[in-house]
Amino acid sequence: MGFPDLAQRVADVRARIDAARARGGHGQRVTIVAVTKSHGSDAAKAAYDVGLHDVGENKVQEALKKMGEVDVPVRWHLIGHLQRNKVKSLEQFVLLHSLDSSRLADSVCAYGLARGRAVDALIEVNFSGGKTKYGFSPSELLPEAERLTSLAGIRIRGVMTMASFTASESELHRTFADARDAREALVEAGHPAEELSMGMSNDYEIAVEEGATMVRLGTTLFGARDK
Repeated sequence: MGFPDLAQRVADVRARIDAARARGGHGQRVTIVAVTKSHGSDAAKAAYDVGLHDVGENKVQEALKKMGEVDVPVRWHLIGHLQRNKVKSLEQFVLLHSLDSSRLADSVCAYGLARGRAVDALIEVNFSGGKTKYGFSPSELLPEAERLTSLAGIRIRGVMTMASFTASESELHRTFADARDAREALVEAGHPAEELSMGMSNDYEIAVEEGATMVRLGTTLFGARDK
């Protein structure tokens, strides 16, 4: 049991990230967010022990359970869809990657104002157009970016996106380049949007080539998840 080869996997991933960053030429730093979805709390502890201090969870309840079991100071990221009735749980996370609707933004802003500290969040943008996916469409992004400048309870730190699992290499490059352009649009609108959360186990090298500052890795680090 456990993750005996995790240190070697991390070393391999870091080497691949360095090579991809050199190919892309964007010069960005890249944070690995270790996705522990469907693994036990031991995965978060193992990640911390090999130098990965940022851990991502898709679901609030699963994350909160693990937080109670992990005794090392990992930085928790919420990378999955957040229901508006659970915004108070954001107190436990350093970053919300999945700000995916205006209604959620309003709820998150209200919470940030109530606690007296803005919530750090990334705008999720859906470039692939899948109806089942969350996120703003590219055409919705600019109007929402302008609107969000007036919401003092939320701080827009950048963009998150997910590419289609069936995308070709050229389509992946285009999706991730579009996300980079979206981040620039947020900066021009006045947001401190320095982060680009994009790239998972199957496509993170291409994402880094296109400027990703955060990659969300699960299977590559921990192996196949439990069903």
